[in-house]
Parts: sequence; structure tokens; C-alpha cells
Amino acid sequence: MELNRVAVTGAGMMGTAIAQVVAMGGYPVSVRDIDSDFLNRSKTNIEKKLNALVDKGKLSEENAKKISSRMTFTEDLSVAVTEADLIIEAVPEDLELKRKVFTELEKIAKPSAIFASNTSELSISSLASSTRRPKQVIGTHWFFPPQVMKLIEVIVTPETSQETLETTVSFCKSIGKETVICKDAQGFITSRAISALVVECMRIYEEGIASIEDIDKAMRLGFNHPIGPFQLMDMSGLDVVYHALEGLTEVYGDRFEPGRKMADLVKTGHLGQKTGNGFYNYRK
Repeated sequence: MELNRVAVTGAGMMGTAIAQVVAMGGYPVSVRDIDSDFLNRSKTNIEKKLNALVDKGKLSEENAKKISSRMTFTEDLSVAVTEADLIIEAVPEDLELKRKVFTELEKIAKPSAIFASNTSELSISSLASSTRRPKQVIGTHWFFPPQVMKLIEVIVTPETSQETLETTVSFCKSIGKETVICKDAQGFITSRAISALVVECMRIYEEGIASIEDIDKAMRLGFNHPIGPFQLMDMSGLDVVYHALEGLTEVYGDRFEPGRKMADLVKTGHLGQKTGNGFYNYRK
């Protein structure tokens, strides 16, 4: 299947970055959100990112203008998705919210359109069941920040068609990404693996074996990780990580249970970089 136009629903950090990557890959892309402030912020952030690339000599001014011209921003779902061949859902990690979005898309999108969910751990089969086109539903787990990270984890259900899979993988490669393919299971490959790491690091901290700073340093220098697990959780958002761990705990047992420190931080609204305080204090 040939993809000529892409739509992204959700103009948060991930949706914005995904849209930028898709536009830089040469595709016209529509960004839709129910909040005009989010849309304005999304457009401004992308312009800043493109201008920064121009200033660094990594992108010509002419190409930056071409990329911007491929992007549209709208609150109208029908305007965004009616002509789209691929619709990437990038709303918050809430299963019922995502199911609601898929149900709305079902009514408007062209019959041939592929629905791809950007989720780090939620059931793709459950999302597919909210549509009448389960063969055209697939998971595409992007990594933050999408402009830098090379991998897209592709998740298939028993009903995902071979054409949908091949089209999705081809699209990912066309925008310069590498892919791995995973069956639909809670946490997929990467979220399940990194969750096991961060939970064990939280246990090491809570048992008084080492400080947060030294655990992060050990992971960075001992395993060549770009950032430590506590820094990663702060960057991702502690609420997002906490809810993901709750989902994994429900399926796999208490080996994924969040630590007391994380629970306290989430309860008090200290969610990491986005609030200025988490495992680290960013207000300094």
C-alpha cells in the first residue's frame, strides 16, 4: 500500500516530535488536537527545532521552509484524517481514551487507512476491537526524543494483516528509522525490559545500598547507557512510568511493582522534568 499523507492525533511532546520526523521524511502531515493551545505550542516548538538545525548548519533554510509547508495544524478531526493513509494516534497513555479516539477515527477515516498507536505498553488488540478494521490496526512505539532515537517498535496482533505490517515497516524505513517486530503482549520488548531494570534500581535505592546519583552513574558508566534509570524516569514523566508499572504488575506480578519513593512522588505531583521536581530537582 502506498502512503501519500499522514495524520497525527495528539499534539503533546510525542505527537509533536513524531509529526516533525514524518514531515522531515517528506510526507504531508496533519496534526490534530482538541486544545488550540497545544496546537500553537506544537507549531512553535517545531519551528524552533527546525531553526536550530538551520543555525547549526544541519538543514538549509529552504528545506526548513519545505518541511514547515508540509505541516498543517487543526482542531477538526475530519480535516486532519479524511485524506490520511496512515493515522498515528499519540494521545496520553489511557486505554479508554485511545479506544475512544479509534472509534471516532473509524467513522471518518478512509476505508483503506491504517491506524497506528504510539503506546509503550497498552494492548493493541484492545484498541483494534474498538474498530471494524482490526486487520489495519498496528502498534508503533516511538522513543523519546523521536528526532534522535532510531528505533520504532512495531507491534502486531493476531489479526494485523501482512500488508499492514509491510506498509508500516516500509514507512518507518522511509523516514530513516529502524524497526523491531513484536507480538502484542503487555510491555512489548523494550518497556518490559527497561521496567525490570528501573524497578530493580529502585529496590537498590530503597534498601539503602546506594544513592540515586550513584545508581544512575553506575548504569551510565558501567553499561554505557546515555542516562541513568532515575534520570530516564524523570524525563519520561513519573506518572507515565508509574501507570505503566501498574499495568505490568497486573499482568506479570509484583516483580514490576513500583517503589514507595515513586508512589510518594506521584501522589504529591512531583512528576519529573515537566513539573520541575522528581527524583531530581530541576528548579535549581
